[in-house]
Amino acid sequence: MRYWFSLRLLTYKLTLEYDGSTYSGWQTQTNARTVQGELQRAADELFGVATDVQGSGRTDAGVHALGQVAHVKVRNPRRKLAPGELLDVLNDRLPSSIAIVDAAEAASTFHARHDAIARSYFYQISTRKTALSKRYVWWIKQPLDIHKMSQAASLIAGRHDFAAFRAVDSAKRDESTIVVVNSAEIGRDEHLIVFRIEASHFLWKMIRRLTGALVKIGLGELTMDEFRGLLERGKNPKLDVAAWTAPASGLFLESVRY
Repeated sequence: MRYWFSLRLLTYKLTLEYDGSTYSGWQTQTNARTVQGELQRAADELFGVATDVQGSGRTDAGVHALGQVAHVKVRNPRRKLAPGELLDVLNDRLPSSIAIVDAAEAASTFHARHDAIARSYFYQISTRKTALSKRYVWWIKQPLDIHKMSQAASLIAGRHDFAAFRAVDSAKRDESTIVVVNSAEIGRDEHLIVFRIEASHFLWKMIRRLTGALVKIGLGELTMDEFRGLLERGKNPKLDVAAWTAPASGLFLESVRY
């Protein structure tokens, strides 16, 4: 872990998009290629010193982003770059699947994760085979009842115990499973069914398991009462929610609010 106590601290706020298909998630791992790892490498090389790179949150392997936010903190920088120059030079050093879309100077106290107040995600379900966007959707061949899916999505908003939709994270075993969801809705754009959700934070695999449950409802394999019970009473031993986990391919981190 890197600690940053110097008064000569330069901080940038970056907004980036990435195709997560070929990465083992956001968070740096010892023997895997990750988005944070690529950004860390590029920043260290650019400034010639060890930098601190942190994101607003972790995205899993295969998950994409249109508006991930990260900070880059440089202690005792050898030079100061204007945000526009930083954006251009970092993009030159990053692989084509990662793009910085905005850069700005930030207060030295700014933290991409701790200062965020809400994250928005969307999940794309395709109702037909797609030749060009296979890596960005979950193709469901069977007909889906979108009206019922929309009704179920409206139940998600509010304060609930999402223990039934959580995968156990060994690093956060004592984490509360209570989450306040600001909004959740289902929309349609031609052959795409889009599930959008915003909350202050999310549990591991929570969105993908909620998506899987919504699909089960759309297929007529899960009743509204059963879904409501999972939200109100938690786990149901008769329902294997983990088995419903939607593929990572359709999930996008859309934006982060501060």
